[in-house]
This record gives sequence, structure tokens and C-alpha cells, in this order.
Amino acid sequence: MTERNNETKLDYKRYFNQAISYDQYLRNFQNEIAEGEDSEYAQYLPQNWQRQSRLDRKLKLSEILISALDNLDRQLNWLVITEHWCGDASQIIPIINKAADKSNGKIDLRFIYRDENLELMDAHLTDGRSRSIPILIQLDSDLNYISSYGPRPAEAQKLVMSLLSRQEPYSIPLHTWYAKDKQQSIQNDIAEKISEI
Repeated sequence: MTERNNETKLDYKRYFNQAISYDQYLRNFQNEIAEGEDSEYAQYLPQNWQRQSRLDRKLKLSEILISALDNLDRQLNWLVITEHWCGDASQIIPIINKAADKSNGKIDLRFIYRDENLELMDAHLTDGRSRSIPILIQLDSDLNYISSYGPRPAEAQKLVMSLLSRQEPYSIPLHTWYAKDKQQSIQNDIAEKISEI
């Protein structure tokens, strides 16, 4: 779904080195919630925090993803383009974080904000036009680009595009889809990305 703009030569090392840890991402998230109505995205933040926190506590990785992580034979660096207000991110980022934790140090995970890094975002547009997030960028041990994934599993993307084509709101149907899927599709997708390397 994401298409890398090959004409753009990005310094992924620079972006990775300025990116933040998951713990810092969570602290920033809490700080933005604490801003209350001063935050432009105040209406989305508490529910996204609740979703993300629940998955952080309760998510169990699938055998397929654990196997892919166990078979990983090289160092990877994962750079995730995201924002706190993004509902998809609240469903997907906890899985990415748990996968990195389970990698026994083979995956170094960091986060970077979309709206502060539009050149990076614009090199990873969905369908060549949309700044949809989250986007997981896989980099090798020297921080060279390997591949990217996002903003959501293919079935969820199909649902969103269908609703958008009819000019219908998609937030509730999308999160209903995530609830029914129980994070299996994203885990399968991440396992596949790891196994491709």
C-alpha cells in the first residue's frame, strides 16, 4: 500500500538518530493529553490512549510472529512515522513495540512524528498520494532502507477506501474491524515483512 518515492534520497540515518523511544513516545502522549483543549487533537487522544494502553497490557504475540522473530538472523532498525491522534496507530504501535521487545535485541525501534517530518512522510505515501499513518520503515544495520509497511492491514484499508468512496465516516467501522480481527492481521503482516528479509 505504501509506495516509496524512489526519486527522493533520504538520510534515514539522520531521521533515525533524531527519533524517540517507545517510552518517550508514551510520555509525550501523556503530556499532550494533559494539555486538554489546548491540544488541536484533544477529542481523539483519550480514546487512543485507552486503546493503546489496553493492548500494551493484554496483547499476546501470535506464534507466527514469534517464529519470524526467532528466525531473524540480522540486526534491523524500525522507524515508525506516527502521531498520537491517529486511531490506526493506537491499534498497531503496541504490536510493533511488543515485536521489537521480543526480538532479543535484534530490532531497534524508534518513533518519529509525521507532521514534523513531511519530507520523510512524503517519501512513503499510501497509494502515492495520502499521508496515512502509521508507517513502519525497515532499515538495515547501517540504516539503509529495506522496505516499508502501513498504514493498516490490507483488509482494513479496503474497508476504509470503500467507505471513503461513498463519503461515509469510517472510524467506527474500522475500529470494529480491529476488534473482530484481534490484531491477527497486523501480526501476520509484520511476520511476513520480517521473513522477506
